[in-house]
Amino acid sequence: MGNRESEDISRFADMLSAMGTEPRLRIMRLLLSAHPEGMVAGEIGSALDIAGSTLSHHLERLRNEGLVDVRREGTFLWYSANAGALQDLLRFLYAECCTRSGACEPKKILSAA
Repeated sequence: MGNRESEDISRFADMLSAMGTEPRLRIMRLLLSAHPEGMVAGEIGSALDIAGSTLSHHLERLRNEGLVDVRREGTFLWYSANAGALQDLLRFLYAECCTRSGACEPKKILSAA
């Protein structure tokens, strides 16, 4: 395994780990539904019934793994899903099944991402 492939596996494993809790997966789905504008933290917490301090922890973990972007507008922090990172993750997951076994069609994967 090449160094680049090893780095990719490590990066994608960290991304999957960050999404590996029910609250974070719910946050990601909500942010994808609000893409590309995103949502302010208070809206996310209200929509998902997650307390502010807990939400901050989850958002920070997702941001640290490159799954969520944040921008400041005045006193508000807007969070949005990093669609590019998610597309990279999906491409990585499907690369082998599409190239070796033909289990799925690459066009279907790319149109879903």
